[in-house]
Amino acid sequence: MEGKIIFYEDRNFQGRSYETSSDCPELTSYLSRCNSCRVESGLFMVYEKPNFMGLQMLVRRGEYPDNQRLMGISASDCIRSCRMIPMQRGPFRLKIYERENFAGQMHELVDDCENMMDRFRISECQSCNVMEGHWLMFEQPNYRGKMLYLRPGEYRNLREMGLSGSTRFSSIRRIMDAC
Repeated sequence: MEGKIIFYEDRNFQGRSYETSSDCPELTSYLSRCNSCRVESGLFMVYEKPNFMGLQMLVRRGEYPDNQRLMGISASDCIRSCRMIPMQRGPFRLKIYERENFAGQMHELVDDCENMMDRFRISECQSCNVMEGHWLMFEQPNYRGKMLYLRPGEYRNLREMGLSGSTRFSSIRRIMDAC
């Protein structure tokens, strides 16, 4: 099923709008600002900065009348880019590494992990290789705090992904229909 999201310049779905079913690296190409959105179908990651950088939030079917409250920041137009997340029907597989460039302890995951320290005895994850599936990594245990969307590929330094340099990741979960 194809996803569909509509962005609006003003809060409460007012003002000009822009609709998309795919990735959009720069929403200001279509709207002067973005203060609310409506997800008609599918899952999307929305980002506070262009080119899929900065704070991220997973949005699913529903209405989001105030993007500032959604993102938890005080910027006047906080959504600048978005990615459509495809539904994964097959297996999930990911390798996490304690240090940058795939160094330090390595652990393989095929399911969710609510606390990396408790499960693997590592205090943080600084790089990873997503072999299968789409994942969300969180700064705090139990899937809380800032999140980072990971699609298949190699990530040599998670701290360079547009979040603050002090962000540590402590839990991770698969993006599934019921996520």
